[in-house]
Amino acid sequence: MSVRIRLSRHGAKKKPFYRIVVCDQRFPRDGRYIEQVGTYDPNASAEAVKLNREKVDIWIKRGAKPTQTVSELMARQKKAS
Repeated sequence: MSVRIRLSRHGAKKKPFYRIVVCDQRFPRDGRYIEQVGTYDPNASAEAVKLNREKVDIWIKRGAKPTQTVSELMARQKKAS
């Protein structure tokens, strides 16, 4: 089982809202997930990223791999803090 930390798309047409979730890579993008660890709103004026770093660190220690997009969001949030 390969676990990934990736985005799950929600929201209306042309107004996306993403949840940052931990899931098995075989599951569909917006399908079942193990745990939600954050959110990302690209429509907000400052591109709001809310991430629970403790949960993310725990999952990475367990072997979960973040996707490239999630890695960039994590770096951007770390830089802003």
